[in-house]
Amino acid sequence: MALNVYLSGEIHTDWREQITAGAEGLDITFNAPVTDHGASDDCGVAILGAEPNKFWHDRKGAQVNAIRTRKGIEDADVIVVRFGDQYKQWNAAFDAGYAAALGKSLIILHGPDHAHALKEVDAAALAVAEEPLQVVDILRYVLTGKLPG
Repeated sequence: MALNVYLSGEIHTDWREQITAGAEGLDITFNAPVTDHGASDDCGVAILGAEPNKFWHDRKGAQVNAIRTRKGIEDADVIVVRFGDQYKQWNAAFDAGYAAALGKSLIILHGPDHAHALKEVDAAALAVAEEPLQVVDILRYVLTGKLPG
């Protein structure tokens, strides 16, 4: 068995690298959104032209980014959505909802401080982890049937 895993959400820490490094040797293909914050914010106007109104600037970027995000989520077997501590990630919540609506296997990753705020998102997930290495352990178990340790 092989897995295609989409890593969505928070872009300010190295959680993606922790998961990909921990899953080395497993038959997993990882995909993710563009994680360069500036490029993600400005892709629409950089490609399609300037917008004097910030709303339309952001809208162009969101729509261009959605091409990659939708493809990644739709093609994935498992979607991992990380909610970080520093910022509100409304886009991550949207990705989780989209994945749940498609019936995708969803793993949510966040610290205990977000448990109440994300209770509905967590309820849609097949697993809720607090650490990236727990995600690795889940993926390893799914692929090999082996428990950590």
